[in-house]
Amino acid sequence: MQLTGTPFLICTVIFVPVSIAVALLLWGRVRGPKPMQFLARLVMLLFCQVTAVTMVFVLVNNANLIYGNWDDLLGTGDHVRAVPQVPSENPSGGPGNDAKGEPKVIQSFKSVDDPLVPKDVQRTDLKGRLSGVDGEVLVWLPPQYNDPAYKDKKFPVVELLPGWPGSSSTWYGTLKVSEKLKPLMQNGQVTPFILISPRTLLLGNTVDTGCADVPGKVNADTWLSRDVPQMMFDNFRVDSSPDRWAVAGYSAGGHCAAKLAVEHPNRYRAGISLSGYNDPAQEPASLTAKDPHLRDISNPLNILKSAAQPPKVALFMSGNKGDGYEGALAMKAAAKLPTTVTVQETVGAHDKTVWGPMVPEIFKWLSTVIPVQH
Repeated sequence: MQLTGTPFLICTVIFVPVSIAVALLLWGRVRGPKPMQFLARLVMLLFCQVTAVTMVFVLVNNANLIYGNWDDLLGTGDHVRAVPQVPSENPSGGPGNDAKGEPKVIQSFKSVDDPLVPKDVQRTDLKGRLSGVDGEVLVWLPPQYNDPAYKDKKFPVVELLPGWPGSSSTWYGTLKVSEKLKPLMQNGQVTPFILISPRTLLLGNTVDTGCADVPGKVNADTWLSRDVPQMMFDNFRVDSSPDRWAVAGYSAGGHCAAKLAVEHPNRYRAGISLSGYNDPAQEPASLTAKDPHLRDISNPLNILKSAAQPPKVALFMSGNKGDGYEGALAMKAAAKLPTTVTVQETVGAHDKTVWGPMVPEIFKWLSTVIPVQH
């Protein structure tokens, strides 16, 4: 039974009154010594508590898509096939330079098996050529993609990253990104971006990779910035210019988006960080925070300050006071042209109630950086 499916949710809801009814029915019928009666009744109470907590957890998980399946919840998913030494990238090359001369790898796509995700979102299981990471990638095509008038057009791409823990479905199922943007793309207010959301939960549910290449552990950066884009070039009409690529995320995904954008200006033109942070140690489960050197080089503020030349990248960074706002201001203060940083202060909780309503706004901003090409 699927973790986020309606049948499992209904079962958890039914189990709560059933467990209470069973406890009431059996409470006065318990026989035996007093200690055994006490123990039996304690078990009944605990069972009622477990069913209630399970129902609440499932409701919260379905609303936020923290864990997309049982493997993610139990930490049994294995998404790191190998940790090879990654070949150096050409700093002057764009996203499509990693497999030049090699045959395309054509993926098979299917609908997402999640009732919260729109039916026009496609899923493929990708084996990363360079990273040694295996995982799903969700793809949504704008309404113009299949319009005969656009049959010769190549499209820009936005890579969407969830927080930690978080599933590849969250942007579509919780923040409703495709549902909100589709009409805005149809009426010309937003550039017709292809939206992709790759798996970021790679090392079970106790470790956040920080979207970094960590020797001997995981090549998460290479997975996100090289393998996933290459899959898009092999399978879709995707613009190969870094000026037509962006990365966006919230919370830990916001940290990743800012890091990837300033670290790879040859791959991304823009980055969007919603309630993100600069120092990886702000996420206690961060793998990059455990090593002083990795912590230093994974901090987007340090990357920006130490760059040989300011990266050509536009950043949109938002956050509440004490929740990303100060880090965004530090990035803005450190930025030198052609780097630009737009900062927006937000008010509210660290959750979808703040990020969801911002979706149209941030994509309208992004459309000024990566405009429609006629």
